[in-house]
Amino acid sequence: MSGQPSTSRPTTSASSTVSAAETVHADALADTMQPVPSLFRGGEGESAIPEDKKEEALENAEDDWAHDPANPRNWTLGKKWTTVAIISFYTFVTPLASSMMAPGLPQIAEHYNISSPTTQNLTLSVFLLTFAIGPLFFGPLSEMYGRTWVYHITNLLFLAFNFGCAYSTSVGALIGFRVLAGFVGSAPVTLGGGSVADVFSEHDRASAMAVFTMGPLIGPVVGPIAGGFITETIGFKYVFVVIGALCAVAAVCGIPFLQETYAPIIRLRLARRAGDPEKAAQMHPHLLKEHSNNFHRLWVDMRRPFILLTRSYVCFLLSLYMALMYGIYYLMFTTFPLLFAGVYHFSTGISGLAYIGLGLGFMVATVIGASVADKIYKSLASKNGGVGKPEMRIPALIFGSLFVPIGLFWYGWSAQAATHWIMPVIGSGIFGFGMMTTYLPIQLYLVDTFQYAASALAAASVFRSLLGFAFPLFGVQMFAALGYGGGNSLLAGLGIVIGIPFPIWLWFAGERIRANSALSR
Repeated sequence: MSGQPSTSRPTTSASSTVSAAETVHADALADTMQPVPSLFRGGEGESAIPEDKKEEALENAEDDWAHDPANPRNWTLGKKWTTVAIISFYTFVTPLASSMMAPGLPQIAEHYNISSPTTQNLTLSVFLLTFAIGPLFFGPLSEMYGRTWVYHITNLLFLAFNFGCAYSTSVGALIGFRVLAGFVGSAPVTLGGGSVADVFSEHDRASAMAVFTMGPLIGPVVGPIAGGFITETIGFKYVFVVIGALCAVAAVCGIPFLQETYAPIIRLRLARRAGDPEKAAQMHPHLLKEHSNNFHRLWVDMRRPFILLTRSYVCFLLSLYMALMYGIYYLMFTTFPLLFAGVYHFSTGISGLAYIGLGLGFMVATVIGASVADKIYKSLASKNGGVGKPEMRIPALIFGSLFVPIGLFWYGWSAQAATHWIMPVIGSGIFGFGMMTTYLPIQLYLVDTFQYAASALAAASVFRSLLGFAFPLFGVQMFAALGYGGGNSLLAGLGIVIGIPFPIWLWFAGERIRANSALSR
């Protein structure tokens, strides 16, 4: 298969190229991945349009769409970046809520009489458990009905559930509302990468993807900084009130200005507005589809992230590495208050400032890493006759993966030795730089490689959120047994084993793997 992504959907014939391991699952794969038939049918299931005319109509439709003003890739630059800015704000608010309560965990434990450290940390991390489940629903829903209203509806529900958290009368109610908030809050992060891919081509999407990625990564960093001072001054309940207010701002900006970006949905709507069914069939024969059994289609589409995880080891390993980074990231959230309040005697508000190191690492990676990654991709593409390949994202991934263990060793052993507080903050910043520099090319590789970009990102989101949920639950016990130095050295070793050999192998073997996979473009 060529490195250049195809604009057409996978077909059943693609299953003949799958590897021996994939052939066992060919029937299920064909059911899930092949396109839905045309709306306009003859009496015995045959198309009412002759094959030669249908092929000609398809070619004409593709050519017309490439130059259509309704095509999001033909929007003005201002409209494209407005779309990215709104989506980035959506994806900033929900991850912000995942960690904003972290500095207030001791106050929450006191208010609700929580004696178990595991239960205390559960009020924080349970958000990520349903944050992992949500993408299985919202990715397919966006491909059935479009992305825009999924953003809007889940944002309004997220607002309501955070007010529920603010006024919970028991720890059970608080955990329950956190569960619901995590579920609907996963939608923007799940769909955002797909929206960026809808608007920008593979040659110029790195900067836009970096801006989008800043939301899910910088939100959890800003959260504890703001949450620490809010908790210290007016109480932890107002952490959730502030989150709800930000959701309201997002709705005011997003509902009037965010337009649909998913091309198949836009084209389907245009076809339905044509009025003349025969004309619509000629213009969009491969897009018009029946929605007589949406529940079945939702079930089929929900399986797609699992298919990508279980039948594409490229998707699995990239998602695993991203999940490891995410798990370590959230482990830091639950241990920072213990370290900086317990060892360095910071107040609740000031201890939130310790997260600035992570934030600065992310910002430097966004400004420098994204620009360098874009230049590397364009340089490699120009040497390949102007044709880009997903593997051209790998050099940036290898570069970033080197900083992850360095940052963890620095952070862990400086904390173990109780050196000046700036040293573990610097170590966390180095880790943040490495994490962001690896996170971006992984996102781009998944988008460039798989036809169903939202489902590929949903698969990665499920994996990383599960580890983000699990790591804080055992982190305190791990550091109690191994110390900050030993515990972070263990995590750094995992980062080396997973994060360095695999990208190098993918650089050499990635194109061959994609060519032999029915799941790739």
